[in-house]
Amino acid sequence: MVKGTPDNIEELKRMANNQNSWRERLDAVHQLQNYDCPQSRDILTRLAIHDIVFKVKEAAFRACQVLKVTKNGQPIRLQKKKQGNLIPDINKKLTKVRDSLPESFTLEEFKTEFKKRYPAAYDAYEGDKEKQFDKWLGNVISSLPKKKG
Repeated sequence: MVKGTPDNIEELKRMANNQNSWRERLDAVHQLQNYDCPQSRDILTRLAIHDIVFKVKEAAFRACQVLKVTKNGQPIRLQKKKQGNLIPDINKKLTKVRDSLPESFTLEEFKTEFKKRYPAAYDAYEGDKEKQFDKWLGNVISSLPKKKG
């Protein structure tokens, strides 16, 4: 553990704020956990409390534990993994993606369009579901309301 600010703190801030890449946020956590300074503590605290991808949230929480970070005089608590939809109105967004594609689209075409239209939502679900992402997406697509028209 280094007492001090990392030389690349601005880059780490940008990485930690990148809502389109949970992997980049996780990488930022892994680098920031090695530095005990107000900026790294603030960033780790925010990610531990607010990140939408549980894997990032948990890593930031563990780093905060090591640094003995508190909020309002209390240790930070790790909330349970969120159940249900991570993104409000995700089904409406997925329906728009589906409706923008030709009738006989592939899962890869759907994923490409989803990522292009809603990069933060794509990233959140891809990070949350990991290896189950394709299966989850297939199930959701098949349960969307029928195409109008």
